[in-house]
Amino acid sequence: MTSFLLPLFAVLGVGYLFGSIPFGLLLTRAAGLGDVRKIGSGNIGATNVLRTGNKGLAALTLLLDMLKGTAAVLFSGYVLLPYIVEAAPSIQRSIMFAQTLPWIAGLGAFLGHVFPVWLGFKGGKGVATYIGVLLVAPPGDLKAPAVFCVVWLLTAVVTRYSSLAALVATFVTFVYFAYVGGPFVTPVVAIMSSLLFWKHRENIRRLMAGQESRIGAKA
Repeated sequence: MTSFLLPLFAVLGVGYLFGSIPFGLLLTRAAGLGDVRKIGSGNIGATNVLRTGNKGLAALTLLLDMLKGTAAVLFSGYVLLPYIVEAAPSIQRSIMFAQTLPWIAGLGAFLGHVFPVWLGFKGGKGVATYIGVLLVAPPGDLKAPAVFCVVWLLTAVVTRYSSLAALVATFVTFVYFAYVGGPFVTPVVAIMSSLLFWKHRENIRRLMAGQESRIGAKA
């Protein structure tokens, strides 16, 4: 059991370090726009960076927050996994477990973004990092990110609520993994999906009260 748990915690920790880099905060400070946590929702994600009025900076934040999840998964799969297998040969005999390690790294990146230790565990909502994990995590066939993006786009076009689109896309993606994810991957996706919903709790309250801002609406 120890031979399995130690690699899990190692990969989770490395993923967390990737995810905890607060790109939104770093970029806005570097651009002389101050502390993004003091405007709008106080979030460090791309949506709040957009409230600075700098669309390019918001797009770059979105991209980098996605790449945090992608980098964590790729690093665990191509750099860490060979060393882990060498140190714990029993993992090599468990193909399903080995394929789960990249997902654990992705979960670490997601947790790092949502709860960064450097910012008192007050981070972003995790949507971009979640997508970044979906892009490269096994099976890596792009079906999962395609499901997420198509559902997000359709919901956003129909309702013009970005937060609702993210929530619906997350739920549909979880249902997808409930059918194809298997006993190891599905719980990881369930954790990320649940936390994403929890981070959107204020948006959910505003949606229920009819007070949520629509896409393109003026502040």
